[in-house]
Amino acid sequence: MPKKKAFALRLDENMMKALEKWAADEFRSTNGQVEWIIREALKKASRLPKGDSTNKDVDQNQ
Repeated sequence: MPKKKAFALRLDENMMKALEKWAADEFRSTNGQVEWIIREALKKASRLPKGDSTNKDVDQNQ
């Protein structure tokens, strides 16, 4: 598993509530949902390196 790096993310209250609800609806943690959203955006933009373990179409619920 790739090493993870922590960083601060500031969201307004309404955006955070929407994100938390979306995560709960999909049985993910809020952090897992943010990772999933970013991974999907990177895949769509063809920005993930070939062979990257996060490039797999595996739903990683957290």
